[in-house]
Order: sequence, then C-alpha cells, then structure tokens
Amino acid sequence: MSQCLLRYRGRDIGPQDVEFIRQFIADRPQMSRRRLSAELCRAWNWVQPNGALRDMVCRGLMLALHRGGWIELPPTRMRVPNNVIAHRRRRATDQCVDQTPLQCTLKELGPLRIEQVRRQEGEDLWAYLLAEHHYLGYIRPVGEHLKYLVWANARPIAAMGWSSAPRHLAPRDRFIGWSADQRRENLALLAYNTRFLILPWIEVRHLASHLLARVARRICLDWQQLYQHPVYLLETFIDPARFSGSCYRAANWIDLGQTTGRGHNARTSRRDQPRKELWVYPLVRDFQRRLMQNHG
Repeated sequence: MSQCLLRYRGRDIGPQDVEFIRQFIADRPQMSRRRLSAELCRAWNWVQPNGALRDMVCRGLMLALHRGGWIELPPTRMRVPNNVIAHRRRRATDQCVDQTPLQCTLKELGPLRIEQVRRQEGEDLWAYLLAEHHYLGYIRPVGEHLKYLVWANARPIAAMGWSSAPRHLAPRDRFIGWSADQRRENLALLAYNTRFLILPWIEVRHLASHLLARVARRICLDWQQLYQHPVYLLETFIDPARFSGSCYRAANWIDLGQTTGRGHNARTSRRDQPRKELWVYPLVRDFQRRLMQNHG
C-alpha cells in the first residue's frame, strides 16, 4: 500500500505525487503560483463535474505542501488588479444600500425576487453585504457554491450562501446510512448552507423560514445548471450560543444533534472548537437511496 503524506480535499498525496509536483515546478521556472496550479490541474485532469479546473483547491494543496516542506513554490508575485474588476467591486461597495428600517408582515412585504448571483452581476453586492453585516463576515468560497440575493421591490433584504458539504460529519453520515466509499463518491450531492443573512434593519415575521423553503424548491435545479449534477440533501450548522434554529425548524429541517467540536478536517480526537447543532433537509423522499448509489 502506497504511503500517504497528505490527504487534501479527498485526494491522497503520496511520495510519487510530491516528486511529480517538484519536477513539474522545476520544468516551469518562469510560471507563477497561480499558473502552476492551473497547469497542474490540467496535467492531473483535476476538474469539477462541469469541466472547470479545480484551480483554487489545487492552489491550496500546493500551498499546504509548500508549508509542510515537501515542495518549494516560487516567490509570490505582486498582482496588478484588473481595472474593470476593481471598478466593479468599488461600485458594489460604494453603492447606497437602503437601510431604512422595515417592519411589516410577510404579506405586506409584497412579492420577493430571489436571484442566484454566482458568476452574475449581483455577486459583488452579495459579498459586500456579508462582509458588512454578517457576524462571520465574508470568506471567499472554494469549490462548488451558489449565492442568492433576495429583493423586495428594488432593495436587497437578505443573502444566502451554499457550498460543498464538509467531508466528515458523524450525525449526518449515520442519518444517511452510507459507507465511507459511498460518502466519498456522493458527497458532491449535498449542499451546505454557509451563510444566511437577513439585513439587520429588516424585521418581518416568518421571513427566514419562508426564504429557506423557497430556496429549497429551486436549489437542485440551480446546482444542476451550474455544475451539471443535482443535490439531494441540504445541511447547516447552528451555534446554539447565538441562535435557537427556530427558522430551520419552522421550515421542516431536521435537528441531528451536536457536532463533536473537532472541526471538519480534524486529524485527532481532541475537541478544539465550539460544538454546533447540525440540521439537515432532504430535497427528495428517496434521498438515502440516491446518496448510497454506486456510480462507478
């Protein structure tokens, strides 16, 4: 059995892989770290289901190997930002978001428009709202993810983020009943609710559970359109020190209990993070059968 030096995002990296990357870097002395990661993805055919390179994941792997002393990456280079992108981001952060307090019923709020803004015009506004108003701030997502903005008339009132699911969650894995091999093969068929923000000046009873239900009805199709595969189960964490989970409960999510507090990618049994509640929401009745199918 070959030695595994590092397991990163579901991929085992052994001595032969490290030697390949070392030679790969040596053969391309003029390439930047960014270019090297893209070319390594092509060499390994490391792509997402929609054919896009797993560039950010590969870059993180190379950085982990560099920090571990297994490879030597070229020095970082100062990047000059693209003027069009920089202007667009300034415009998003500088635009005036209506912060007039709004307190009403869901019916009085009127028709809501939910937009998936991943790779769309509203993506910068989505990031800005989270950075300014979510208690966890904004972190650039890695891997497959969707971003939703919610509008009431012409003003944004909420934002929601979804990403690839964490690999090891014992309560969830028991709930599904899948094997380790089935989990590795089908983990992409789950979506993880990373952020849910209702802007602080918006007070509308039942709005949060209403939005969860609305997004649950469309997210499978949105994921299919962007990444060419569906999702069958949604999940999220709730910090019980901050929240009760009432909106998830009202939207018929299932409370699976608390996590171990070891983190998503823990390598030891030591608890080093606060325990959180894990909630899930099946999108189809036969989600367990679909998640335990062997597609090999």
